Amino acid sequence: MIENILFTANIVSPVFLIIALGYVSKKSGIINENFVDVTSKFVFSVSLPTLIFMQISEMDLNKAINFPQIIFIYTGTIATFILIWLGSIPFIKDGRDRSVFIQGAFRSNFAIVGFAIISNLFGSSALGKAAIILAFILPLYNILAVIVLTVPMRHTNQLSFYPVMKEIILNPLILAVIFGIPFSYFSINLPSIVITTGNYLSELALPLALIGIGGSLNLEQIKKASALAFTSSLIKLIVIPLILTTIAYGFGYTGVDLGIMFILFASPTAIVSFIMAEAMGANSKLAGNIILISTLGSVFTIATGILILKSLGLI
Repeated sequence: MIENILFTANIVSPVFLIIALGYVSKKSGIINENFVDVTSKFVFSVSLPTLIFMQISEMDLNKAINFPQIIFIYTGTIATFILIWLGSIPFIKDGRDRSVFIQGAFRSNFAIVGFAIISNLFGSSALGKAAIILAFILPLYNILAVIVLTVPMRHTNQLSFYPVMKEIILNPLILAVIFGIPFSYFSINLPSIVITTGNYLSELALPLALIGIGGSLNLEQIKKASALAFTSSLIKLIVIPLILTTIAYGFGYTGVDLGIMFILFASPTAIVSFIMAEAMGANSKLAGNIILISTLGSVFTIATGILILKSLGLI
């Protein structure tokens, strides 16, 4: 047991220590809001897409794509989305609150926190599989988010999928997958200068992103957080990963596949949920509180989940 605890600590601690470094740096004035905004854009537009492209271009595509796993993730995500929505109707009357509550409970920060933990847990070789899953889950997240941020507020006239489809097609992370697939499928070797440059940019992605998350946290908001924020975070961090990971194991998933799915389901709420809530007139303050609580809470819930899976010999 002690060995498994130390193993889990070595996996999870570095990720959240870097997030803590970002928070301390912001509080002490080493970095500011502008730094967080600029680096977040750089990570999303350049370094993280480069990381995904490099991983996919170098992997065996036939071994990486697991369509039954993708179907399971889609089914689980959509089912939990519907159940959370139906379950929230009797308790949350304000559509602005309900839409944010639902999005906070299902939308995962898999691309940053998830990737960092997967890299520590399974090594960089597992990032290729994670990148394929990310390419499939991002469009689903965006479509579900637009639905839930419009329908509960009765803004049916704004329910247009054209902007969503445009965002999906032009999303840098998805473009990285699209451009990387031909290199993987046809076994095209990249020039050494491209590999070296790409590796430099890839190595920047996760540390910068984690520092940005830490810099965006406002711990004072916890005192003002509502019961809705805590409940949504509880569903995101405990209920969904517990149920879906258990079902995944029942379907025969173990090892890297089970570990990646657990981290996908257990990662904290994505920061983009705040941006979308703000843009679409929902309760962005509630969205920010959910992100804060789920990010802090995931330190313990992800560590506990990995410890349990490791102790049971499932990963």
